[in-house]
Amino acid sequence: MNHIDLDTRPLNADTRPGGPRSQRIQDELAQSPQDAIVQAIARLDEPLHVIESDAGFTLGKKSPARGVAGVLPPFPPERLGDRSFCTAHGARLPYVAGEMAGGIATPRMVIAMARAGMMGFFGAGGLPRERVAAAVAELTAALPGHRNWGVNLLHAPSEPAAEERTAELLLAHRVPAVSASAFMQLTPAVVRVAAHGLTRDVQGAVRRTTRLFAKVSRPEVAAQFMAPAPAELLRPLVERGLLTPGEAELAATVPVAEDITVEADSGGHTDNRPLTVLLPAMLALRDTLTERHGYSRPIRIGAAGGIGTPGATAAAFALGASYVVTGSVNQASVESGLSADAKALLSQAGLADVAMAPAGDMFELGVRLQVLRRGTMFAGRAEHLFQVYSAYPSWSAVPEADRTKIERDVLRAPYEQVWAGARTYWMEREPGQVERAERDPRHRMALVFRWYLGMSSRWAVQGETARRTDYQIWCGPAMGAFNEWAADGFLADPANRSVVQIARNLLTGAAAITRAHQLRGCGVEVPAAAFAFPARPLA
Repeated sequence: MNHIDLDTRPLNADTRPGGPRSQRIQDELAQSPQDAIVQAIARLDEPLHVIESDAGFTLGKKSPARGVAGVLPPFPPERLGDRSFCTAHGARLPYVAGEMAGGIATPRMVIAMARAGMMGFFGAGGLPRERVAAAVAELTAALPGHRNWGVNLLHAPSEPAAEERTAELLLAHRVPAVSASAFMQLTPAVVRVAAHGLTRDVQGAVRRTTRLFAKVSRPEVAAQFMAPAPAELLRPLVERGLLTPGEAELAATVPVAEDITVEADSGGHTDNRPLTVLLPAMLALRDTLTERHGYSRPIRIGAAGGIGTPGATAAAFALGASYVVTGSVNQASVESGLSADAKALLSQAGLADVAMAPAGDMFELGVRLQVLRRGTMFAGRAEHLFQVYSAYPSWSAVPEADRTKIERDVLRAPYEQVWAGARTYWMEREPGQVERAERDPRHRMALVFRWYLGMSSRWAVQGETARRTDYQIWCGPAMGAFNEWAADGFLADPANRSVVQIARNLLTGAAAITRAHQLRGCGVEVPAAAFAFPARPLA
C-alpha cells in the first residue's frame, strides 16, 4: 500500500486552496506514507477515516472510488480510563501523582497536579504531626473549592496511636481525599476516615465527606476495602463517640473504599507482582463483591507500579484500569521533595538497578520495600541489620566483630549513643515503645536499627552527601524505563521535568498508542514509530 491520502477532516471542514489546513495536507502528502500515518495518529483531537481499496486498508478521505470502511473518533487523553473517576473527584484527567512518603510528594506537587486537572496526594508518611498540619493548611489555602487532592494515611502497625492522630488531623481539616497505603488489614483509624460524614442525598444515595483510596497489592487485603466496614470495628468507634450511629449504619451498606489502587511491582512497599497478573484478578474480585453486596455504584480500580512510560500507561488502561497512579518517576520532578543529589542518582537508574530491603516502619515483621541499588549501599546494609536482629536476642549477644562493623560502617556511632537519641525520639512520639525496649533488649536493638532505616530516607531528602552511600531512595523498575524513554527528548533536561509535564506526556502518549492499536485493529499497517511517542512540551 503505497498510496495514502490523509485528509481526515470532517466532511464539512474548510479545505479551501491556500488555507492552513489545505497546506498541511499537501505537506503531509509529500512525506512518506508511514510518517504521515504517525502524524495523523498524533492529532488526537481529529477523527481518522479508514479507507478500503483494492490495495487493502489505509487512511484517507471519502471519494467516489474509495469507500470509508470505518471512522475512529477523536481520542484525547480525557477519554482514557473511567469517566466516573473524574466526576467523583473533580478532575479532568484520570491520573494521580502518588503519595511518596517523607514529604517527597510535596504540597507544591499536589497543588500543581490539582490546578492542571489531575490529582495528587501529599506524602505524609513518616512526618511529625506539625509538618502534616502545616502541609494541609497550605493545600487548603491554595486549592479552595478543589476536590482533586488529598493526603496519605500510612499504616503504622507498631504505632496505632500515631495512625489515629493522623486520621484525626485529616478529618478535622476536612481533607477531601485520603489515600490509605501499606495496610495489611482494616484498622479503627482507616474505618473512621471512610465512615466519617456519611449521609444520604435527596435521591437516597450515600454521600461521602471524605473519599478514601486504598492502595493494595493482595486480593485478601483488597477484599476488606471492597466490603462494608465490619461491625466489630464500627461499634467501638460509635461507643467512643468517633462516629455517630447513623454514620455506622450507612457504613455497613457501602464499601470501605470506592477507589482501589492496585499496586504492582513498584518503589517502596511492594509485593513485586506483575500488573498484567494482578489487575485482572482485582477486577474480577471487584465484580464478585459488587454483586454479592448489591452496590448501586461501581468500585473503581486504579493501576500503580511500573507506570513510567506512555506504553506502560496505555497498557494499564487497556487492562481495564479506571485511573493510573505514578510514584517513582515523580521523584525526578522539579516539585519533588527529594534532594538534587538523590535525584542525580535516580537519573542514572536502569531497569535492573533496584533491590529489596527491610522496611523501617515494619522492620520486625520482615516486610520489605524496593529501593534504588545503584550508587548506594543501603539495601545491603539494611539487610545485614535485619539478619542480626533475627539471629540474636540482644546487642550484647552479637559477636564483637559484627558489632564493630555495624557501629563503624552503618551507624557510624556507638550503639548506646544511637539508643540515647532513639529513646528521646520515642519518648516524645510513643513512650510505650521505650517502656517495652527497657524490658526487652531485642526490641531495643530493633529501635536502634530502625533509627538507621528512618534516617537513611531523611538523608536522601536532605541531601546529606556524607551519607550518600546510605541513601534510601524508593524506586521501582519504572524509573529505569522512564530514564530510557526520556533520554533523547524534552524531558531529558531535569529543568523540564515538572510533575505536570511528566503526567501530560504519559497520558498523551498513552492516548496516541491506544489509537495506534485501534487503527491496527482496523487492518491498517501501522508503523512501529506510532508506538514510541517521544516526550515533548505539552500545554
